[in-house]
Amino acid sequence: MDAEGLAALARQLRVDAVRAADAAGSGHPTSSMSAADLGAVLLARHLRFDFDRPDHPGNDRLVLSKGHASPLLYAMYRAVGAVDDDELLTYRQLGSRLEGHPTPRLPWVDVATGSLGQGLPVGVGMALAGKRLDQLPYRVYVLCGDSEMAEGSVWEAVEHAAYNHLDNLTLVVDVNRLGQRGPTRHEHDLGAYQRRLHAFGWHTIEVDGHDLDAVDRAFAEARSTVREPTAILAATRKGRGVAAVEDKEGFHGKPLKDTAEAIEELGGRPGIRISAQRPPDGDRPKAERATPELPRYDLGDEVATRNAYGEALAALGSARGEVVALDAEVSDSTRAEFFAKAHPERYFECYIAEQQLVAAAVGLQTRGYVPYASTFAAFLTRAHDFLRMAAVSRAGINMVGSHAGIAIGQDGPSQMGVEDLAMFRSVHGSTVLYPCDANQTAKLVAGMADLEGVRYLRTSRGEMPVIYGPDEEFPAGGSKVLREHGDDDRATVVAAGVTVHEALKAADLLAEYGIPVRVVDLYSVKPVDADTLNQAAGVTGCLLTVEDHHPEGGIGDAVAEVFSDGRPAPRLTRLAVRNMPGSATPEEQLHEAGIDAEAIVAAVKLLVERVVAP
Repeated sequence: MDAEGLAALARQLRVDAVRAADAAGSGHPTSSMSAADLGAVLLARHLRFDFDRPDHPGNDRLVLSKGHASPLLYAMYRAVGAVDDDELLTYRQLGSRLEGHPTPRLPWVDVATGSLGQGLPVGVGMALAGKRLDQLPYRVYVLCGDSEMAEGSVWEAVEHAAYNHLDNLTLVVDVNRLGQRGPTRHEHDLGAYQRRLHAFGWHTIEVDGHDLDAVDRAFAEARSTVREPTAILAATRKGRGVAAVEDKEGFHGKPLKDTAEAIEELGGRPGIRISAQRPPDGDRPKAERATPELPRYDLGDEVATRNAYGEALAALGSARGEVVALDAEVSDSTRAEFFAKAHPERYFECYIAEQQLVAAAVGLQTRGYVPYASTFAAFLTRAHDFLRMAAVSRAGINMVGSHAGIAIGQDGPSQMGVEDLAMFRSVHGSTVLYPCDANQTAKLVAGMADLEGVRYLRTSRGEMPVIYGPDEEFPAGGSKVLREHGDDDRATVVAAGVTVHEALKAADLLAEYGIPVRVVDLYSVKPVDADTLNQAAGVTGCLLTVEDHHPEGGIGDAVAEVFSDGRPAPRLTRLAVRNMPGSATPEEQLHEAGIDAEAIVAAVKLLVERVVAP
């Protein structure tokens, strides 16, 4: 496309952005208009993408990090014929694929954006896949706004990209000076961004974002730069092309008042259709797939579930070449190091950057990989927004939180994950698993690979006795009844992880008092095994949940929800971590919190209203 055609395409993108927002009665046309020249040059001159084959392994990737500028993206799709004019005007309407912020409901969108500061971290994951795994020459383009450059997650990604020499990654910053409520921190000072990015090891290019020839040269320079990611810093004007709104405050997130006049000022409605460049032929390496030979542990052995996680993951990696592992510089504790040693080419060290950890996992899964990302359960709370957006992206990722609960002992409350079950249960479509022994852990690790959505496995620091045989099966949504005396059971104790062993001790003590109880290992906290719980409630009439977690949002709530449909509910009591722990031994922690065997015995006696002296 020649210079005249390129200018016409840019005008069309602006017009279509204005039209889409006008049809919706909402949206962000001015943020789209500032980046229209950048989008036109990229689409017509540099992006290699087969829109008829969005799964083509050689396709370049485009992430619109400033997701509120979705009218620009949809206008680009119309320009290549992927979206027709009728669909463009369904923008933001019920049932439309053209949502207010892009999501993978569209086959050309890899990940959902809109929560600012996430596009570049996810793009880093995609670029890592291209560089280290796919070994294909596709490029990853991320278009972000200047406002989101204030997000800490952006700088986690900036450093990670430079450290890994991701020269297949191009960041395009639309520096349009204006945020939602007024000027951005650095306004049009491109040097402020350049100095920061250069200090992190990026190649930077400063351009007038409305000079089509300069933008074209910048993209070409980015493609020819080696061993450094490139940032194109483009000075633009919000609302470009319409004098009433150009570079003026007060128009963020609003349709233009006089659409017809704005379209006329922009040059009318050209009917340009273009064909994007085809990606080069090529395919990613074929991943081997076989049944994993999982580790097997003998009954009575003392094994930490974190150890079983690492050993099982290494075994899974040997059987399935699409499995990858990531960790946040605690792999010696999470035991992800077992995978790293067995499969170093598929291990990604993210250092202490939990947002980048989750984002890289999301990026890798867009390329067909099955990521397992691990760190301490407590620190995953830092990445909650990335987990929330992973669900919006329909992403399939496996998260593993080790050192969960107060049972870690002397490290104290800053290291104790006691909110993680609630956090992951609240994520849409998630699966939450909490094993109590090594064989159970190994089976759950393998099973997670074939589940959908965000999957979470909670592992423990301390060694625990193996109570299941290596051939036992543990499907998601299931549970195991470990103690049962038939209709004589007076109460049901529901536990998971470390508290399963406390519940078993308590059951033995209660049997000596003549109080038979049922013990349920609720290893699947979400989805929960409602049938087993209903059956237990029908027999015993009393349920006691015991969890190494805060009472809000954990196992107790998961069980209570089973009986929230209006049917007669059993008597339900919860034991959970209600105190603020200090430093103490694991045994002391469980006792102080009132979730050990002694506390279970006392609670059951009160629950069944029967006290029998020893």
